[in-house]
Amino acid sequence: MKIQILPMLCLVFLFVSCQVEEQVEPTLLPTESATAQPTDAPAPTAVPTSTPIPTPNPIPVSTDDGWELVWHDEFDGDSINRSNWTYDIGGWGWGNGEVQFYTDRPENARVENGLLVIEARQEKYENSYYTSARLLTQGLQAFQYGRVEARIKVPSGVGTWPAFWMLGDNFGRATEDPNQSNWPNVGEIDIMEYVGREPDLVVGTVHGPGYAGAGGLTKWNRQDYPIADNFHTFSIEWDSEGIRWFYDGAPYYDLGRDAVVDREWVFDQPFFIILNLALGGTLGGNISLDTEFPQNLYVDYVRVYQSVSVSGE
Repeated sequence: MKIQILPMLCLVFLFVSCQVEEQVEPTLLPTESATAQPTDAPAPTAVPTSTPIPTPNPIPVSTDDGWELVWHDEFDGDSINRSNWTYDIGGWGWGNGEVQFYTDRPENARVENGLLVIEARQEKYENSYYTSARLLTQGLQAFQYGRVEARIKVPSGVGTWPAFWMLGDNFGRATEDPNQSNWPNVGEIDIMEYVGREPDLVVGTVHGPGYAGAGGLTKWNRQDYPIADNFHTFSIEWDSEGIRWFYDGAPYYDLGRDAVVDREWVFDQPFFIILNLALGGTLGGNISLDTEFPQNLYVDYVRVYQSVSVSGE
């Protein structure tokens, strides 16, 4: 009797094992994907969050001899001035593996309390799980030479990557492939880049033909305190001889045109201004699980001065 029961138990065990095996290796249907996104992601909200900080004490327009204010935005109105700013829209990584989807919604970019607020949110939107905004003056305002300055409070979250920068005014992308463009031949001036994982560091850089990407001409500027704790001014002074970077009025990088050696200096032309808050990517790095959203970039003003001789031409 015992000899007869044992084979039967073995058959039952084998049958059950086969059923379990079939359940853990399902066949995907043609419309399914093994890398499908989860369905429990946060839903987008139509309600902008309020600015959690007060407007800082104002800094008056500079009256330095030899400089004249030629353009500015103080963000004192009720909405973003569309004669000054337009938007980049999309979530394709922007050439840097960034994870946010840029929108033109007030949830991501608005004016409050005399500040431009660029807000990064964790939410399912289009093909991304984060949203933010990128504002630019392309086609509206462009400048060749001068002092370009903004007063900014950067976010502190690890994985954030805010920037205040400029591109040559003839910058353009191929409509059929957003990764194809005439960058870096048009030139790029990064007045300020900051990453949340380096809380005491801001970076100034230029990119051009033969000195782009990791080969950009750059200078690190470290402080002995977290930069995100307060507003700071970031500026360049730019002329036919070179570009100089300033942090809270103190110079930290002087780049002459001879620094490109035998490569082309592409900064004797008009450039437009960009303000954005990226997430992740090649420089932003991984977004920490401790990073709380929303993350906000605050801009008190953007001002462009030119020398009296240049503006009077």
